[in-house]
Amino acid sequence: MIKVTISKLKFLPVTIDNWKDFESLFGKRGACGGCWCMWSRIKRSEFEKQKGESNKRAMKKLVRGGTIPGILAYIDNLPIGWCSVAPREHFSALARSRVLKPVDNKEVWSIVCLFVNKEYRRSGVSTALIKEAVKFANANGAKIIEAYPVEPRKKIMPDVFAYYGLPSAYLKAGFKEVARRSESRPIMRKMIRTSGKK
Repeated sequence: MIKVTISKLKFLPVTIDNWKDFESLFGKRGACGGCWCMWSRIKRSEFEKQKGESNKRAMKKLVRGGTIPGILAYIDNLPIGWCSVAPREHFSALARSRVLKPVDNKEVWSIVCLFVNKEYRRSGVSTALIKEAVKFANANGAKIIEAYPVEPRKKIMPDVFAYYGLPSAYLKAGFKEVARRSESRPIMRKMIRTSGKK
């Protein structure tokens, strides 16, 4: 594990210009089992069919088309972390979920994935990414940011199951629980009083 000086982190939205950085961070496995952060964007049947390279191509197509799917964290120009953040309607899986269905009819942005390079985990990078995602969403007009972390049932949870993030990281970033339809899946929100978009 490498200790990170959070103040030295740099953050950039993913665009076609830095796609190679996103690709490098996710590696050959697409971060986890060929996901390429498409899990929340498409139907399960579609996801299973296009695991791996097809998911990668689907994400790249979104980025090439002008969609910003999230932000990268860098240390010394090395991409070490990722946070998927966008308007909730970009993530069709949320609408189909009984546990994560809408809390109300308010417009929200959602954080659906956090991924940090193994060597840099447990150093505060996730919380820093969450805070930066809030700033990014705010700058693009968001007033409510929503997240769906996983509450560990055991003291130690394998990192592979923590891609939604842990409640503790969101609490440190100023989020509060607003609903819980499952013992292990709180819905958390951060309210922004004024939008950054003019």
